[in-house]
Amino acid sequence: MKKIIKYVILDILKNKIMIAYMVFLLAISLTMFNLEDNSAKGLLSLLNLVLILVPLVSIVFATIYVYNSSEFIELLVSQPLKRVNIWLSIFCGLASSCSLAFLIGCGLPVLLYAPTVSGVMMIAMGILITVIFISIALLASVLTRDKAKGIGISLLLWFYFTLLFDGIILFLLFQFMDYPMEKPMIIFSSLNPIDLARIMILLQMDISALMGATSAVFKEFFGTGFGIILSVTVLLLWIGGPLWWSVRKFRKKDL
Repeated sequence: MKKIIKYVILDILKNKIMIAYMVFLLAISLTMFNLEDNSAKGLLSLLNLVLILVPLVSIVFATIYVYNSSEFIELLVSQPLKRVNIWLSIFCGLASSCSLAFLIGCGLPVLLYAPTVSGVMMIAMGILITVIFISIALLASVLTRDKAKGIGISLLLWFYFTLLFDGIILFLLFQFMDYPMEKPMIIFSSLNPIDLARIMILLQMDISALMGATSAVFKEFFGTGFGIILSVTVLLLWIGGPLWWSVRKFRKKDL
């Protein structure tokens, strides 16, 4: 299992797309911090980059990598190796290499220019978002053998979590605006890892007013130690749930 993880990590780190992704993150992060007069504004400028670009690259790259490695996976399956170990090794290799690229590209500038609690929270959420969308990508790639369909499913899932979900929530808020929706919004936020990560970062940056009318409820719940632990637990479930489902599918899949 360790050999497979090592091979996947080295293979991805040599990939030109991953190198370009890391360099792009590094260039954008340094530019944003140097353009702003204080670190808080630089972090806020990076927020959309972390919450939109990072999940997009993670889910699309991981999906394409799995399809392009189909022959390698078939070779591993023909060996006396458990399918669970093979799939988890690929996941660990993808998660480690993409997280490393994020740490170098975005984490280092944040630690250099904004070594605060907010900066550390942004790095932590960025890593969790990376791993979550790699887990979702593995599920999308194991659901169908057609590469085009698999990439399409990944893009649709990214579109849903980044844009469509917020639209649905806004529609529900307008439809039930006469009812107290503050507490249900906490539950709705847990259904989207990107929204949950955004709330955690904004609360640490002490600009929760940007979250609108529900900011007081969010601060009261997510700002506590229990709220932070629960949020991290939910994000970890977002990693484990799709991964567990993809493992079950891969074990029964006819290659």
